[in-house]
Amino acid sequence: MPAVVLSFDEAAQRIPVGATIAIQGSGGGVAEPTEMLRAIRRRFLRENAPRDLTLIHATGLGNREPEGEGIGADLLALPGLVKRDIAGHLAMAPKMGKLITDNVVECYNFPQGVISHLFGAIGGRKPGVFTKVGLRTYIDPRVEGGRMNAITKEQLVRVVELDGEEWLFFPRLKIDVAIIRGTYIDTHGNLSYEEEAVLLEGNAIAQAARACGGFVIAQAKYLVEVGTIPPKSVRVPGISIDGIVIDPAQAQTTKTYFHPALSGQSRVPVSALPPLALDERKIVARRAAQELFPRAVVNLGVGMPDGVASVAAETGLHRTLTLTLEQGLVGGVPAGGVEFGVAYNPEAIIPEDQQFNFYDGGNLELAFLGMAQADAEGNVNVSKVGSLLTGCGGFINISQNAKKVVFCGTLTAKGLDCEIGQGRMRIAQEGKIRKFVERVEQITFNGSLARESGRTILYVTERAVFELRAGGMTLIEIAPGLDLEKDVLAHMGFRPAIAAPVKTMDAALFT
Repeated sequence: MPAVVLSFDEAAQRIPVGATIAIQGSGGGVAEPTEMLRAIRRRFLRENAPRDLTLIHATGLGNREPEGEGIGADLLALPGLVKRDIAGHLAMAPKMGKLITDNVVECYNFPQGVISHLFGAIGGRKPGVFTKVGLRTYIDPRVEGGRMNAITKEQLVRVVELDGEEWLFFPRLKIDVAIIRGTYIDTHGNLSYEEEAVLLEGNAIAQAARACGGFVIAQAKYLVEVGTIPPKSVRVPGISIDGIVIDPAQAQTTKTYFHPALSGQSRVPVSALPPLALDERKIVARRAAQELFPRAVVNLGVGMPDGVASVAAETGLHRTLTLTLEQGLVGGVPAGGVEFGVAYNPEAIIPEDQQFNFYDGGNLELAFLGMAQADAEGNVNVSKVGSLLTGCGGFINISQNAKKVVFCGTLTAKGLDCEIGQGRMRIAQEGKIRKFVERVEQITFNGSLARESGRTILYVTERAVFELRAGGMTLIEIAPGLDLEKDVLAHMGFRPAIAAPVKTMDAALFT
């Protein structure tokens, strides 16, 4: 039977009280069904319904906007509307984050790749997802079980033993409603993604809801007659879609209405992309980029690591390697900031769950990831610092499986001011917050597990470089112009091992 065309308000009426809703989308409004989320908000404000929803989404939803109603999960950040948020990433929705830290909304933060694969398991009525991703981190139920506040009590992940090995098991969930998005949809509900910058896991989400007897809502920009969309361009067939909603003003991202270089329909000269200013962020990116090598397959994390893409583009290094993003981008130059998750001039755009198969299979040669905290054991925290909720995103999938990991960040934060030039650095003002601490607040990356694997792990800052060795965190390089004791060790919560000799970072990085 053909899918029915609904108004947004009519579609919102199809969502029952207490429903579990799976939502497609990525941060910065990328492939996010924003207008459908607004309709749910309107109905709740008007009718006090639906209530007590459970959200499940593999990526962060929102635009990090602290003022106004925002987008993504922040549109649903109203007490009583959402009971539980099961998310791969949290930082894009600060209003929802506050409800979580205030113990108003229950929250589970699971690895992005695990949630992405869970949709497929639900769609095939499999038991769930068995994986080693998250072992000995805060995802492990023997640590925190991915639970992000005090009111979150139920355990949704278990440790199991198969053939003498430990695995984490994430049981399948029941999905009542799926909300996905594409570009064109025909009168039979066939959905295509021509103007989207990513594919994510729209088809898997729809199949998961259908397997549970749920209702699938597809938001699109254009409604066309059946037969208009070439069969190979259909990404979600109409047999998996129940309701259609049309938003003719649908934008590619929260910052870009439509750019064909993001969706693979044209290529933009890389020289037209703005370079980074010479500051501590660029120093970190330049030093990290020294680990690149020709034909490497690379992942770039959100935040400071995305500067590596800019440096690679400036120097032409991007032509010799393949940069990838967990949202399913292969090749091209990743965008930064709130639009992280899309890329200019991609060579391929594949579904997100398939990208995580590639990552979990150990095919990444290099990964550049952020770090909010690091400690003497080599543990890294990016998911929760104090009341600041970020979540892990794809970090755990990537950091546990890449052959070499380069963590990127400054030594201190909040007020750090560096004077850079003529091949040297001077710390004009020290940051108020130490990032290298005695013990991280939450283990997103387990240093001892990495040492057992024998992989190369580096920690690159603007003033020093560290390596994870058998004895723990080891300082191996220092910036020219700095004093080891006064400018580095005095601002760490532990004393690392010191390599003999300590090398001086390349002066060209500071020019």
